[in-house]
Amino acid sequence: MGTALRWTTVSGMVVGFELGYLWTHLDAGRVERAGDRVRRSLGVANVVTLTRGGLYAVVAGFVVVPPHEPLLWVPAASYGAGAALDWFDGVVARELGRTTELGTRLDLAFDTLGFVVAPLVAVVWGRLPVWYLSLSAARYVFKAGVAWRRRRGHPVFALPESRVRRPLAAFQMVFITVALAPVLPAGVLRVAAAVALLPSLLVFLRDYLVVSGRLDGRNAQ
Repeated sequence: MGTALRWTTVSGMVVGFELGYLWTHLDAGRVERAGDRVRRSLGVANVVTLTRGGLYAVVAGFVVVPPHEPLLWVPAASYGAGAALDWFDGVVARELGRTTELGTRLDLAFDTLGFVVAPLVAVVWGRLPVWYLSLSAARYVFKAGVAWRRRRGHPVFALPESRVRRPLAAFQMVFITVALAPVLPAGVLRVAAAVALLPSLLVFLRDYLVVSGRLDGRNAQ
């Protein structure tokens, strides 16, 4: 299978997943204004989010494409643009007063997808160590832990807003973009990866301690 066909196959699979996710959650796409559900609408902000998903699909295709000129900058540019749109779609939704449950779900799903495909490309290309993929697994482990508690009949407490969760996610997006770019040597990135990864993993651990009732959420902002 040629390089272009491999890239197209993987990217197409990711796009298919994204469109399937959108289709199954369309019922949440109602504009919420002043507490009232007004009408079903995809909205400008969700279109921006879907564009971000398309950029992440571009990145995903490079999992099966070895690094070579002139494509070395494409994963970094695509993921970096998607990360920038992550900030932009939220601003658009708030400014237009068109915040929807669909938008919230898409944003979270595509954030998680980006944190899987971009680090995976960085690892396959030898830019980041394989243990950095623990960041990609962390959300799934967190969700599995919550689901396990519910199945066992254990209480699951609400997770309060956090002052550090979003800034840390933004920091990781910047770091992954830099790691994908053919600028810093891999040895430097390995050291930086350890420093960058630890705070995010600690926040996931803290959040699980909150939802499991082992830590007071009021003290975990």
